Amino acid sequence: MSRLQEPSSLKRKQPDSRSPLDSLTEHERIIYNVIRSKQDMGIWMQDMKRVAKVPDNVANKALKSLETKKLIKEVVNIQKRGKKHYVAAEFEPATEITGGAWYSNGKMDFVVINILKDQCLKWIYKQRVATLEGILDAIRKSGISNVELTTVQIEELVRALVLDNEVVEVKSNGMGEFDSIPVGKVCYKSTSKGSRGDPKIGAMSSIPCGVCPRISDCTPDGIISPKTCKYYSQWLDF
Repeated sequence: MSRLQEPSSLKRKQPDSRSPLDSLTEHERIIYNVIRSKQDMGIWMQDMKRVAKVPDNVANKALKSLETKKLIKEVVNIQKRGKKHYVAAEFEPATEITGGAWYSNGKMDFVVINILKDQCLKWIYKQRVATLEGILDAIRKSGISNVELTTVQIEELVRALVLDNEVVEVKSNGMGEFDSIPVGKVCYKSTSKGSRGDPKIGAMSSIPCGVCPRISDCTPDGIISPKTCKYYSQWLDF
């Protein structure tokens, strides 16, 4: 045998470059395409089955296979708790689904909210007067948050501090402590004097509504409402 030849059993196998999509069954492909078409909004399992027109047992088997192949993922939908919601693996679920930075696994993360509120308060007190942009920049540089925050989210946190009477909203007049802030720019000042000392307890400090980033969406008969809020119910019971 030539030294340039090898027995077929000893030949090096070529790596399998096939995509997981290549091995999908007909039903798996149908379901995957339905889920993927919804992009970052994903789709509730029952809606997916209705659109795909696939029997329940076949759909359930296909979903399990697609998850195993890491082509789709189940996410918690804060609007439909307890109902299975799927998003294609290539997409990050939209904040309308996950609740954004204030939610973890579909539940409002009060620990994170309170830590960030405290950081906002410390920065405002340190600077004496601060803008939303300045607070956001300070928190980003501190590295305390592992999610990318926005000025809108910082405003939600600071608004909660205003309700707690920890800070007040003012407008710059361009003079004195406002000399580095454009005239008319909204900014915030701490209500504490000298040192922080004991924190003040505002009228809204113990009510979950005071730190809820969805307070503007809360209505008596809406999807988000005091009637359906478990945190508000727990506060009433307490």
